[in-house]
Amino acid sequence: MSDPTPTPTRPSVYTGKATPDAAVDRGWLLGHFKEPGDPRYSEDVEIKWGVHPKGEERASWVRGESRTALQVLISGRFRLEFPGRNVVLAEQGDYVVWGRGVDHSWYAEEDSVVLTVRWPSLPGYRADEEPEAESDDQSGRTSAPKPV
Repeated sequence: MSDPTPTPTRPSVYTGKATPDAAVDRGWLLGHFKEPGDPRYSEDVEIKWGVHPKGEERASWVRGESRTALQVLISGRFRLEFPGRNVVLAEQGDYVVWGRGVDHSWYAEEDSVVLTVRWPSLPGYRADEEPEAESDDQSGRTSAPKPV
């Protein structure tokens, strides 16, 4: 693994392996949550290598989305849930794009690997480990338990 700290004589280069690197940060490989100075730090974009066992689902819906996202199926079968519509990624390379203001959640119908790209990279969207009652974070966004 490369030293992620750039120096004037050594350019910012980082090499890694998606699965073990993703395990360190809940799947996220690049974004605002990395240390400034690390080549993987970005306020412009986030990239996630999501490895999801069959039956795993997002703890709560993302509400008040202010980012754009692209999700590409690498393997498995993965369902994205949007108000009034579900999208199933079933074949390698299937993808979906959604924009600002689109609430969403997800469910792994089979063991799945998905690549997610979101922009910009913003704090305040982490889902709690267990669903809780609706609550506002400091940014004004809300996360609510997944409707049944």
